[in-house]
Amino acid sequence: MERNIIDLPLHYGNAPKYLFERQKKILFEIGRLIIMEYGTEEFLFRLSDPIYFQALGCISGFDWHSSGVTTTVCYALKEVFNNNPEYGLFGFGGKGKNGIETPKEIEMNPYVEDKEKFIYISKLTAKIDNNCIQDGYILYHHTIFVDKKGNWIVIQQGMNSSNKYARRYHWFNRTTIAENNKFIIKPHTGIISSTKEKRVLNLIDEKCEKFQENLIDYLSLSKPDNILKEIKFILEKSNSIFEAGKKFVLPGHHYVEINFDMKKLHKNLYKLKEKEINSFKDIILTDGIGLKTLRALCLISELVYGVSASINDPAKFSFAFGGKDGHPYPIDKENYDKTIYLLKTIIDKSKIGDKDKISIFKKLAYMF
Repeated sequence: MERNIIDLPLHYGNAPKYLFERQKKILFEIGRLIIMEYGTEEFLFRLSDPIYFQALGCISGFDWHSSGVTTTVCYALKEVFNNNPEYGLFGFGGKGKNGIETPKEIEMNPYVEDKEKFIYISKLTAKIDNNCIQDGYILYHHTIFVDKKGNWIVIQQGMNSSNKYARRYHWFNRTTIAENNKFIIKPHTGIISSTKEKRVLNLIDEKCEKFQENLIDYLSLSKPDNILKEIKFILEKSNSIFEAGKKFVLPGHHYVEINFDMKKLHKNLYKLKEKEINSFKDIILTDGIGLKTLRALCLISELVYGVSASINDPAKFSFAFGGKDGHPYPIDKENYDKTIYLLKTIIDKSKIGDKDKISIFKKLAYMF
C-alpha cells in the first residue's frame, strides 16, 4: 500500500441533503458489491488505504481536496450499513460529539460481539493520534468500523487551526496487530495530510521502542515528587548547566514547553504511580495523561537514559459526477441517479443468481 500526500484544507458546514442522500446510495452499492465478492475484511482493508478512501469521496461527489470527505464518507457508510445488518459491517462514532459517543454506540449495537475489545481499540487509537503524535492537529472526528469476524479499522481526523488544514489517520487490524502486535510502534496504514510538519513529537515511531521501555522503567522506579523536582530543576536552567562536575545538556527539540501546570502534572504523576504500568499503552490510557504530561516525561526520560523521542512526522505526502462546490464541475444529478440505479440493479440481480451481469461489470474495470 503506497502512502502519499494530499491536501485536505478545512471546509466547514455540512454536505447538502440532495448530495448526501446520493452519496449514501452509491457508497452502499459499491460497498455491498465488494462485500459480496470479496468479504467485509477486504472492504475494510480498502477503506484503510487513504488514497482509496479519498477516491470514494471523489466518486460520490464530494470535493476531492476537502476535509469534509472524511466526515461525509464515514457518516454515509455508517448509516447505510448499520441499517442493513445482513452485510455484517457496522460503524460507530463520527464528528465532534458523535465521536465521544463511540463507546455507548458500540454497547448498544446488538450484532457486535466482544464489545469491550472494540471500545478499548477506539479509546487507544484516539489517544495515540491526539497525544502521541503531537503534530499540531487536534482530533475532531473519530470513526471505527468493525465486522462480525472481529476485523476493524479506525478513521479519524484532526484539524490545525493555525494553517487551516486537516490530517486524516487510518488504522487496520491486519497492519496494526500483525506487524508489531503492540499498537504503539508505527501502527498506521497511512496518514494523509497537506504537508509534513517541522515541530512534531512522535512517540510511536519505529525508533521509539527503546524510548518507550525506558519510560516504563523510570516510572516504576521513581517517586512522583522526585520526578516533579527534576522537571522543575531542568526547566529553571539554561540549555547547558554544570553541577558537581557533571554537565547536563537540555535537548534542543521544539516539543519541550516551559508552561507546564505543575499541580496538574503532580496529580497525573500520582495517577501513573498508583496504576500498574506494564506497557506504553497503560501510560497512554491513564485518565488525564495528555499532551503536556507526555512531553514532560519525554524530557526526563531523555535526560536520564540519553534516548531521544522521535521528532519525525509520520505523515506521507475524481471526477465522476463533479463536486459539491462546483469543482471540477457542478454535480451531474441525472447521471448520478442513473449510475446508482444501474449499479443497484446489477447487484440485486447477482444476488438471485444472475452472475452474467456481475462478470460484465468486472470486465469494465479493465477497460479504464
